[in-house]
Amino acid sequence: MSSTVFDLDAWSSIQLDRVELALKGWVSVTATATTVHRAPDDLVAAMRYAVLDGGKRLRPLLVLAAWEAVRHPLSGHFPQGEGGNDEAALRAACSVELIHAYSLVHDDLPCMDNDVLRRGKPTVHVKFGEARALLAGDALQALAFELLTPDEGMSVQQQAHLCRLLARAAGSAGMAGGQAIDLASVGVALNESQLRQMHRLKTGALLQASVLMGAACGTASSQALTALKSYGGAIGLAFQVVDDILDVTADSATLGKTPGKDADQGKPTYVSLLGLERANAYAQKLLEQALTALAQGDLPNPQALQGLAEMVVNRTS
Repeated sequence: MSSTVFDLDAWSSIQLDRVELALKGWVSVTATATTVHRAPDDLVAAMRYAVLDGGKRLRPLLVLAAWEAVRHPLSGHFPQGEGGNDEAALRAACSVELIHAYSLVHDDLPCMDNDVLRRGKPTVHVKFGEARALLAGDALQALAFELLTPDEGMSVQQQAHLCRLLARAAGSAGMAGGQAIDLASVGVALNESQLRQMHRLKTGALLQASVLMGAACGTASSQALTALKSYGGAIGLAFQVVDDILDVTADSATLGKTPGKDADQGKPTYVSLLGLERANAYAQKLLEQALTALAQGDLPNPQALQGLAEMVVNRTS
């Protein structure tokens, strides 16, 4: 095994460039030019505004890191021509980001969280109007599954497996279900178990699915899959704990969104339930759980996943 120190920033930069380029190509008017009904320019403009040039891209990075962990030697780039896995991993990475982007567009609407700032710029409904924002979110959700079902390059079985992982994570037993619990919990004193379950669905399910989708683009043993599922669960929850912490410790310029809204709206958070010190300690405990899970997975190349776990918990924005 190489003793070379893994450079997460360099690795992430390469993957982010690939994801951004792919998203620009897939979320475009020209991408629909060969269909019978070309997408309206103004709808595509709202979709691109929601997706491009912003965000951490954590979910795509988790997809690509998990795929690399189970499949390829760690080399800082993705080999080509190996059974379509490179294409499958990139499609999976972009599809999960489209689901995430759609969820943010809808979450920001006046009927949900009613927010006006996202990724350091006006939210989609502020820029394009509520109706256009709603349709843009709908279209992004549909496009996510279109990306996972190309005419060639991926087996039907792989397409179905990836679609099922993503649908379960995004639906009523995942992200949408968690959001419903969140909306119903305004002003309600949840205990720690109830808060954990809400965030496992609302935020954690899609992050965990990102890891499992990456693994599904390669070849993983049952031991590796068990480890990756545990890793994804811990990181998914840790991300929300840190989000709650930053919501009370960072400003809007740092966050790129309105801070303090959860407290203002009477929503339960880890900080309101545990206090700042215990919330920070819990985030570190979840990081330890994630790294322990990776160590038990006998993964050939877990370095990117290790680095992303540390980044999630130790981030400042």
